Amino acid sequence: MELKTILSMVDHTLLKPESTWPQIQEICDDAIQYGTATVCIPASYVARCKAYMQEKGSSVGVCTVIGFPTGYSTTAAKVFEAADAVAGGADEVDMVINIGMLKDGRDDEVLAEINAIKDACSGRPLKVIIETCLLTRQEKIRMCEIVNQSKADFIKTSTGFSTAGATFDDVALMAEHMQPGKGIKAAGGISSLDDAEKFIALGATRLGTSRIVKIVKNEEATGY
Repeated sequence: MELKTILSMVDHTLLKPESTWPQIQEICDDAIQYGTATVCIPASYVARCKAYMQEKGSSVGVCTVIGFPTGYSTTAAKVFEAADAVAGGADEVDMVINIGMLKDGRDDEVLAEINAIKDACSGRPLKVIIETCLLTRQEKIRMCEIVNQSKADFIKTSTGFSTAGATFDDVALMAEHMQPGKGIKAAGGISSLDDAEKFIALGATRLGTSRIVKIVKNEEATGY
């Protein structure tokens, strides 16, 4: 697979709580240079990042996260976060589900929350982070079914802030259960170009990572 194709599927990510504006600028510049799909950054930087991208004349999208990384904010809080992010210029939104709600068997409420957040995105793509490392196989399948029923555009493996990130088995499981037209985002722990290619071959249509661009730049590939 061509390197350009892999990079075009990357959400170039910086979500560390200590992230500074110069660091955000750097990943924006890298995203522009290498042609990634988006930069994925903290919501507090969305407006400034969007303005920076516009000044550069770049078509690289600005993505942010809400209910991040635990997912246990109220639905009303998540809806506000999503609407605020979009108002600030976010082109895509990644949300974390309420994991406890899923484990309690309240699937209808999980679905309703996803749809309420999607409505707040005003047409922007919504990715649903299910935090696979905290779920059983059956819970992962249930989440595929919920996202299939929802208005959301992607299912996403991980925040990168829990006990593990994306695995090949999880992406293969998602590919088996997701309906056509729904994207799959593998995120967290993608540490090499070989990993990236395998995730794509298994069915991932987007990759959340900070490492791929670092590898291309011949830097030490650490981080998300």
